[in-house]
Amino acid sequence: MSSTDPVEVSDVSEAAAEGGADAGQPPLNPRQQALFDAVRRDGFLTVDELAARFDVTPQTIRRDINSLAERKWVRRYHGGVGLPGGAENEAYDARQTQLAEEKRRIAARLAEQIPDHASLFINLGTTTEAVARALSRHRGLRVITNNLHVAAMMSSYPDAEVIIAGGVVRARDQGVTGEATLDFIRQFKVDFGIIGISAIDPDGTLRDFDYREVRVAEAIIAHSRTVFLAADHSKFGRPALVRLGHLSQIDALFTDRPVPHGMAQVIAEAGTQVHVVD
Repeated sequence: MSSTDPVEVSDVSEAAAEGGADAGQPPLNPRQQALFDAVRRDGFLTVDELAARFDVTPQTIRRDINSLAERKWVRRYHGGVGLPGGAENEAYDARQTQLAEEKRRIAARLAEQIPDHASLFINLGTTTEAVARALSRHRGLRVITNNLHVAAMMSSYPDAEVIIAGGVVRARDQGVTGEATLDFIRQFKVDFGIIGISAIDPDGTLRDFDYREVRVAEAIIAHSRTVFLAADHSKFGRPALVRLGHLSQIDALFTDRPVPHGMAQVIAEAGTQVHVVD
């Protein structure tokens, strides 16, 4: 594996379960293991947050981060630490289980804002799939999606019409992308576009890992009268490669924690409503 290759979470988890020792390196101590677990759960954490959480000095946290980074289990960033690989997302199966309860609550709140007989776009992502699940009791929905998981789920609802965008199916997450997908989406103008995201920068920039899915999300935003973004707290400050847009293009953000300190002004200037679930 080269120094730029992403580390699969499943491989890291297995190594951690066996004591965390790479060849020629000592095993992790309990604090380092807990730090790694926290990064896996939250996606990105600052040094100061971790120092307060573990009641140690920032210098101690930096040493712990260095130890994990040498194993390529995490990546160092200025002032913090995140999962390795800002160019590639985690595996779909891993994302399905991460923050599942938080995603369920986000989805339930968002679904409350969708009236019966609405038309929707729903894009790729485990959080948007949770939204699709939360819409099971709605009546008369017309749903356009490039997510085969969403299509399979919602096609079983007794009073929903599901339209699948054409294109190339990705085996890893059953997403449909490509020029045919874009051409299809651009034919419609729907009431609500429901999108997920991989990362939100402190300045409000929205980012994702796959430029093909970014283009689909851009088309959804452009062809929706109202745009809802579903994003759990781990997406804030997380690194991702491709710019998708800005919070100013989003009518409402649904999340599970108050937005990070310093983003309140950005959100106010963007005019985005924020719904924080209990």
